[in-house]
Amino acid sequence: MAAPVLTLHHVQKAYQERVILDITQLELEPGVYWLLGPNGAGKTTSMKVMAGLIPFQGEIKVDNSVSSRQSPVQYRRLVNYAEAEPLYPGFLTGSDLISLYIKTKGEGYRDMGSMMKFMGIESYVHQPVSSYSSGMLKKLSLLLAFTGKPRVILLDEPLITLDTQSVPLLYTLVEEFHQQYGVTFCITSHQAVTAGSIQLEVQGTTIVKR
Repeated sequence: MAAPVLTLHHVQKAYQERVILDITQLELEPGVYWLLGPNGAGKTTSMKVMAGLIPFQGEIKVDNSVSSRQSPVQYRRLVNYAEAEPLYPGFLTGSDLISLYIKTKGEGYRDMGSMMKFMGIESYVHQPVSSYSSGMLKKLSLLLAFTGKPRVILLDEPLITLDTQSVPLLYTLVEEFHQQYGVTFCITSHQAVTAGSIQLEVQGTTIVKR
């Protein structure tokens, strides 16, 4: 049995006394996971909590050593996140954001130039993001999630607004980063996952391991 890459202990998140997330103990071994559930089930809240982006009660650790509470900067270097509907300051260019992420996250597993070409954003990456369509923004946000050398990458509804040509490219990146670099993925989706997977029920949201 593999050691857990992400451990949640007594994690709780509430909005105005309404408990959205309540996890006593959850250990995610290395793998690719899907969070399945209807709107309002807490998928995005779960992702933002695991990314260390919003306050919560409890403790989350990477590799049972790096705490989101005690070492938040180091933790966020190890856990990357792409939100469902990305929003960036309009005056920045895609290149500005990529440079900022590389400066913050460090050098990545792959050359960023080849990644940009692979995702097809090199033609507009130097333009201000205010000129981007929703699909262009989505591809940029997904690319940013693959910067640095994370242990975990969280993708919140990655297929929303993504053009059909880019979907298999994203699947290829997920497979490559998991198989070659040992990155664990957690992906939210409204779509059903093939039968035969491991399923865990957490607050009405199903966590499925491929």
